[in-house]
Amino acid sequence: MTRFRPDDRVLVSPRYLAGAGIDRLPDAISPLTELFNWTSERLVTGRVLLNSPCHEVFLDFTPDRQDGLWWTIAHHEPYWQAEFSWQTPIEAVAAVTQALPQVLGDHRRADRIPLTTEDVAHIAKTSGWDLTKTASGVTWTSPDGHCAVEHTADPERPWRIVHSVYDGFDTHWSATFTRDTPQQLVAQFLAHVSDETPVERRFADVPALAFGSAVITPTHTSGLGPHTAHAMAQVARALATDSRASASRSIR
Repeated sequence: MTRFRPDDRVLVSPRYLAGAGIDRLPDAISPLTELFNWTSERLVTGRVLLNSPCHEVFLDFTPDRQDGLWWTIAHHEPYWQAEFSWQTPIEAVAAVTQALPQVLGDHRRADRIPLTTEDVAHIAKTSGWDLTKTASGVTWTSPDGHCAVEHTADPERPWRIVHSVYDGFDTHWSATFTRDTPQQLVAQFLAHVSDETPVERRFADVPALAFGSAVITPTHTSGLGPHTAHAMAQVARALATDSRASASRSIR
């Protein structure tokens, strides 16, 4: 990865390895204020508070929380809450925040903000995630083993998505959804986390421990377009992984 400078813009996949991408914060906030008339309060600490026009949902972005839970979305009645920690990819967070108006019945921009029609199980299966039954529910795990979706009988937070690479602190992130959270929001989150379409990052913002597992390519290429070049790199990585797996099985 030494061919990239810290400020180089790169494409990264899978998305769950890309890091927060916090320079794209407006993607999660601006549509609500500019398209749907949510009120916004920005504090000098960097905290941002948003409230829906009907005052049923609020969004709290607090980047200085000591527990690392930067994002909280809460609905008043029935009460439900979603929380995302600091390294959660902004694309998945934005997928949830942009879906909130439609969840509240405001479909004015539905053509511009499509919602997934698939459930979590189908999204995980079509993305190649492995299903494991546990004593308390089920877990779907990404092909590389770094990301997992847990659906349990927990009465408070039955949905939890967790991620880490080699237990490295800067790769840890989690997303939790309480019991009455609309499952469409959980599905919306997973659809955007598991999407193989690469996301753009400043190279220095990609967690270092993700380098060995992620596909990272430049946003500027000669000849082939950057997304085509990235797709070819994804294919090469998949072929190499399959080759290593076949060799391992042969040895056994």
